[in-house]
Amino acid sequence: MGSTTTQERGGQKRYSDLAIETALTLGLVFGLRLRQIEGYLSSVLALMGLDLPAPDHTTLSRRARTWSPPTRRSNRQSVPDGPLHVLVDRTGLEVYGAGQWLEQKHGAKSRWRWRKLHLALDADSGEIIAHAMTDQDVGDASQVEALLDQIDKDSIGQFTADGAYDGNPTYDAVTKHSAGAAVVIPPRANGVERPDTDLSCQRGRHIAAINADGRMKWQAATDYGKRSLVETAIGRFKLVIGGRLRARSFAVQQTEVAIGCTIVNRMLACARPKSVRYVTATA
Repeated sequence: MGSTTTQERGGQKRYSDLAIETALTLGLVFGLRLRQIEGYLSSVLALMGLDLPAPDHTTLSRRARTWSPPTRRSNRQSVPDGPLHVLVDRTGLEVYGAGQWLEQKHGAKSRWRWRKLHLALDADSGEIIAHAMTDQDVGDASQVEALLDQIDKDSIGQFTADGAYDGNPTYDAVTKHSAGAAVVIPPRANGVERPDTDLSCQRGRHIAAINADGRMKWQAATDYGKRSLVETAIGRFKLVIGGRLRARSFAVQQTEVAIGCTIVNRMLACARPKSVRYVTATA
């Protein structure tokens, strides 16, 4: 899994980034701690008859802080053949810290800490194409630009999110990234259509359509129902990876989330059937 080079400060890394990513991936898939990963890899290499050293737990911990994911284009499991329909949502991930240990050990009451995981999903493939992790106090709409920066410019055909992202900053960020993108966000219940609003204002058109035909018809007309796909992806992430972060430091937590998204995408690509519509030819 690596070459036997020196471990002096500033020397060449003994294990490649791919080797570290593989080890951390196995740990997330099988629910292993760092010491367990070290023992698991040593056993696998011994069964394969390979005289190669496995990275120890301290190396995995240190390299996880500086690991960087591959480029967005090379990391895609599928290549879109048209404009993207991007679905955005967020969820919470628990952080196990000192307060939770005290509560579990002594029954002391403490405030639970958690992180926000923001996801952008390709509605057609179901693949997670962008993610960001922030502290629990960060607003949802403030991360839209960070998610869009991970997506190729001018590639979005429609951007769909829930009412938490309603506001001019979201519309401006999407328009700046992809000028022709349709932004589908349900306006607030007390949203009012202004008479002086520009006809090109998408939010104003949404309010007018809801006032005229009702919210349910507006959802059907704009394909807002596809937003449930990103909620399914969040459930899939928590089912496969878990709803609690194992790492303690924020840098390692970001690595954990990035590798977790890659794992979910790979599992989805392997399990999704390739369906072809069968049409009976008529004489």
